Amino acid sequence: MAVVLLAEAFGIGALNWFLGVVVDHQQMSMAGLDPQVMSTSSKAGGVVFGLYFAACALVALLVAIRDRAPAGLGRVLLISAAVVHALLGAFALGLVGWPAFLFMLVMLALIVLLLVTYDREPGPGQEVAGGDPLTGGHPEAGTEPGAPAEPPAHPAAEPHGRGDAPQDGDEEPQDTVPAQVSRQPVSTGR
Repeated sequence: MAVVLLAEAFGIGALNWFLGVVVDHQQMSMAGLDPQVMSTSSKAGGVVFGLYFAACALVALLVAIRDRAPAGLGRVLLISAAVVHALLGAFALGLVGWPAFLFMLVMLALIVLLLVTYDREPGPGQEVAGGDPLTGGHPEAGTEPGAPAEPPAHPAAEPHGRGDAPQDGDEEPQDTVPAQVSRQPVSTGR
């Protein structure tokens, strides 16, 4: 996906630069704007969008290398790239046609997939392979086929000192909205 985002960065930058050159050579003007301003603006927009998509490609590459979810500015960049692809897809359908729309839709799906793939944390009932609940283990570790299962080192101990006393998260969810206050009707003195 990082390669496709990088290619898209180059394509968007080159397209805007080309449009700026065309406007400059033909001295086109819209609504009385100076052609030189339009040409410079198109080129600057191409550079900005190219760098934006290149930064998104870098974040996607780092996510793939680190095998961790994006965080902070990287997550914000990918979310904004998903929104940009959704909007570009909507415009592309009307202006360019179905192939461009499908490309934008596939890119949107890949970015969303990248964002949600790494969001899963193991739940409290899921144990890590290769270890007991107290010590954990390496994800690739496990028991060999045919090997007897080893009992935990402390069979009487409960994980994290958990007893019968309630701990954080054990209570039922509580509403943060205060109870409704009913007002008594005010007598008017009649």
